[in-house]
Amino acid sequence: MSTIAAPGALAPRRAWLTDLPLLLVAAVWGASYLAAKDVTTARTVIAVLVLRFAVALPVLVVAGRRSLRALSAAQWRGGATLGLILSGIFLLETYGVVHTSATNAGLVISLTMIFTPLAEAAVTRVRPARPFLAAAGISVLGVVLLTQSGGFTRPSPGDLLMLLAAVARTVHVLVMSRSKAVRGAGALPLTTVQLGTAVVVFALLSTGAGTTPWGVAADFGAREWAGLLFLAVFCTLFAFFVQMWAVRRTSPSRVGLLLGTEPLWAAAAGIALGGERLGAVGLLGGALVVAGTVWGRRAAG
Repeated sequence: MSTIAAPGALAPRRAWLTDLPLLLVAAVWGASYLAAKDVTTARTVIAVLVLRFAVALPVLVVAGRRSLRALSAAQWRGGATLGLILSGIFLLETYGVVHTSATNAGLVISLTMIFTPLAEAAVTRVRPARPFLAAAGISVLGVVLLTQSGGFTRPSPGDLLMLLAAVARTVHVLVMSRSKAVRGAGALPLTTVQLGTAVVVFALLSTGAGTTPWGVAADFGAREWAGLLFLAVFCTLFAFFVQMWAVRRTSPSRVGLLLGTEPLWAAAAGIALGGERLGAVGLLGGALVVAGTVWGRRAAG
């Protein structure tokens, strides 16, 4: 004889099934700072972006060729619009990381945690819950303390680019969650259209750049190719598929808060792979990020 569990007993489990993949995305994005710095310079940003997306795109096209044919014209347009926003995010972030420190980049991009609930509130005209805002504030304070251990420098052009990237991330999450054009589309074909649009944008931009994607690829060694494949497979394919899947099952504010733990994972990658060390202030900051995220999850419902 089967039994039916109470709704309240199932909700926490369902929440974690959505939250855990988002936390994994934040972890690989945190590790992407080290990978991006290994394979990218100021001269090769666009070429590396072409390679990164071109490696990922064929996999998506083969896996989702049937669902791509099922998309309506409106869904194609909606996916292309998201792809334009996505290409802007990657241009801003990649140039930003190249022109500032990883410490500053992680700190500034974490402001997505604040921008997302505020933007959502402005669109829906529903004021965010005070506990959620307090939790987000604690997380941002934690990021400040965490990154202070690496030494915060004066703002640079790269910092401004990362600030604009945080705004673009917020816009991307909101458009995904509220666009009627893409609401009925599957996550796989929609991700494919987005990445395809981004590849076109980067390829067009590369025609006027001083370096070509194939020229950069020819100069890559085993280490650079490993970094590029990590960026393509985990930080692109896995990350954006999960983000599109999750944003339909939870609130944009919750997505923004969980992805906002990225600086914590960046610090963990720096310690484990880059030989960096955190002092007492940094450890306190990491603890505040975790505490604020847990509280924010509950407050966001």
